[in-house]
Amino acid sequence: MLSPLKKNNNKIVAVSSLVSFNTYALETESISNVIEKLFSDGAVLSIFILFALCLTGYLVYGLYRFRQYQGQITESEERLRLSLWASGDEMWDWNIHRGSLHRTNGAGTYPLPNIDPSDFPPNRPHIHPQDVEKVVEKLKLHLNGEVNEFECVYRIKGSNDKWRWILDKGKVVSSNAAGYPIRMTGAFKDIHQIKKTESNLEIFARSIQSLTDGVVILNSDFNVIHINPGYTQITSFSSSDLIGKKLNFNSISPSLITDIKSAVDKTGNWQGDVTGQGKDGNMFIAFVTVNCIRNDENAITNYVAVVSDTTMRKKAEAKLIKMARTDTLTGLPNRNVFFSRLQKCVDKQLETAILVFDVDDFKKINDSLGHVLGDILLVKISERLKPLTNSQCILYRLGGDEFAITMEGTNDIHKVTILAKELLRLLSNPFRIEQHEFVVAASIGIVLYPDDGQQPETLHRNADTAMYHAKEKGNRYLFFNKEMNKQAVKRLQVENLIRQGLKEDYFHVYYQPKMSFSTGKLVGMEALVRFISPSGTLVSPGTFIPISEETGQVVEIGEVVLRKACADMKRWIDSGLMSGRVAVNLSARQFNLPNLIHRIESILLETGLSPNNLELEITEGTVMDDPQHAIQVMHELRALGIQLAMDDFGTGYSSLSYLRKFPLNTLKIDKAFVDDAGTSVGRAMIDTIITIARNLSLSTVAEGVETSTQEKLMAEMGCDVLQGYLYSKPLSSKELAHFAANQQPVLKKAQ
Repeated sequence: MLSPLKKNNNKIVAVSSLVSFNTYALETESISNVIEKLFSDGAVLSIFILFALCLTGYLVYGLYRFRQYQGQITESEERLRLSLWASGDEMWDWNIHRGSLHRTNGAGTYPLPNIDPSDFPPNRPHIHPQDVEKVVEKLKLHLNGEVNEFECVYRIKGSNDKWRWILDKGKVVSSNAAGYPIRMTGAFKDIHQIKKTESNLEIFARSIQSLTDGVVILNSDFNVIHINPGYTQITSFSSSDLIGKKLNFNSISPSLITDIKSAVDKTGNWQGDVTGQGKDGNMFIAFVTVNCIRNDENAITNYVAVVSDTTMRKKAEAKLIKMARTDTLTGLPNRNVFFSRLQKCVDKQLETAILVFDVDDFKKINDSLGHVLGDILLVKISERLKPLTNSQCILYRLGGDEFAITMEGTNDIHKVTILAKELLRLLSNPFRIEQHEFVVAASIGIVLYPDDGQQPETLHRNADTAMYHAKEKGNRYLFFNKEMNKQAVKRLQVENLIRQGLKEDYFHVYYQPKMSFSTGKLVGMEALVRFISPSGTLVSPGTFIPISEETGQVVEIGEVVLRKACADMKRWIDSGLMSGRVAVNLSARQFNLPNLIHRIESILLETGLSPNNLELEITEGTVMDDPQHAIQVMHELRALGIQLAMDDFGTGYSSLSYLRKFPLNTLKIDKAFVDDAGTSVGRAMIDTIITIARNLSLSTVAEGVETSTQEKLMAEMGCDVLQGYLYSKPLSSKELAHFAANQQPVLKKAQ
């Protein structure tokens, strides 16, 4: 529209036919004479009357036809008005020359402004400011004859002062002699609701276009009619590649596409994961949802598929699953997979053999050469054993240096034995890592399902039990038997008893006197731990000490013994019963504690015992695991004033070069050598140890002296201190006090 048209009561303009009569200028006198003559003649009068009647009839008929024509016009105008009203269109007439603007069929929605001839377009005040330039441009194009008609969509202000969208069309209908337009008519239509719907559709379309998910619109034949950029991004296929073709993901069969369509036709929806191949050849994984669109007759007109690219998520999930199922160091299936596979075998009642094994003394490799090198060794072990595996024979890493192999579908002992022997053979070949060479030994425990257990946990536990029994001799395999289980149960009972004993103070300290060979008198004692159960039964050290060393409980037991021994020694010294030193054994686990020095200092401070009255006994095996570390710790202990003795000297593999570096005070000769002192070899061994000690300015203690013959032999070889049942069995603190009291007068005399 060029201008809103103001409502106006239009007046009907009647077009009438005028009958003109030519009159001749007659003089008044002549007319009168003529009339008199005419009316005097009867024939002429008759003719005149007849003419008058005809003229009257003609005029009446003309008036009738005029009124009939006017009625038709009115009726036509009414029809036009009603048609325009029904259609919502508004007609306008712009007299460019006069500067007037008229409107027909105004419904009052768009008020007609007062026209200002200087305004262009004439309804400019009612056009939205953002649309004025567009309207002016298009109107000028038409008025200048550059386009055949004027057509423009813009906003004008309605009667409620709100902007509404209209479609305005018009055309020049009259021009002057110079060809300039002088009149233009047209009509406009309210399209506000259409524009609003169009805006919503545009938003919807833009939303689809901006989605990162792929959107595919198909016709009723499942042919593609539209795809959005998101689909192209996922699949690399453009619209030209797909329009008019069937939906296809390349890597899936046509039957699946048919199944998808059938499912949507039946239920209205299908969704699932699809693996496809893009135009560039790359594979993708997508979650696809397909829905149908039905018309008012419930017939399917279109299908819409939404394709969500899940490739990265699926890869991440696969990676997480792999991490959850795979040992990160070796790449082998991990403990979770091991138990899961075993459970499946149990569920299927499938005969299965399970071999569980670990590397003997692997901790020493880690402690001496570092965990990095230890990890490399584990990787090389797994690589060497992989050729033994297949789909039914699977290798797992359960954790640390523990591995397992499951042989599914067989309980054939012959086959299992062949595999175990081959495993040991492969591991026995040296491993070369950097400048190091390792010869690895393993212990294998074997169980058979269903004979040795009905549940995965039971099977693994029994295999572990068999493996630990195999470790007693090392580098061998053992099949599980029920007797092993009994021993395992007993071991668990002892472990629980140790835990209870630490809590309830069931650990007691007994002392075995040390006698000076030169004086025959008491010069000290060795503290020995005794475990007395609540029932009063003495638990053998050979039973609970190895278990406590494995579980780490030996650290707590060692502290209990050290604290009680220091407290007793302090009390005896304060009461004047004795001087000298109390010797306490230090386990390997205690010795390797990072805060060992602090712990010992705290106990000495707590009990008040002088460090000079304490001797710590350390085994060869403890110091030789890491000699450099041992030397450092021993110097720190010596700096406190504590005496150090090497226990069971000669039974291990001490290097003499290290022995001279150890800040020791005493070498203890093991009971095994004392028992063998009656033989030439035994006597030679003892003599060698005593000679080494003298050359290093160390004192010697022979333990386990039980006979006078042994005492005489030790005396002949010059051993400094003797200890054993010949002098006294291990005594409680009360018994030792009594023993010391009986020795007191002699000690005073010797002093």
